[in-house]
Amino acid sequence: MKNLKNIIVLSTLAVSFFSCTKEQPKQENFEVKHVSHEEMKTATKLDVAVVNELDPICGMKTADHLSSTATYKGKTYGFCSSMCKDEFLKNPEKYIHE
Repeated sequence: MKNLKNIIVLSTLAVSFFSCTKEQPKQENFEVKHVSHEEMKTATKLDVAVVNELDPICGMKTADHLSSTATYKGKTYGFCSSMCKDEFLKNPEKYIHE
């Protein structure tokens, strides 16, 4: 009976240990996937004044491809896509170069 109890305890500890050591995949490099220029031309372009000439994530000109904005510290930043905006909002300070 004592051996059975030890086996159960060791099995439980082993399962717990291995399930806790699984690493979650980390996204080291962010890659923006854009739509084609033809698709972008048909998309609705926003007519909003923004403080940045280039999308801080991918570098596209906001004057040509503005489709999303975000306000951070009282300033409106423009983005070519919601994916770029979402990446910016994760860590705005990383992308603001004043």
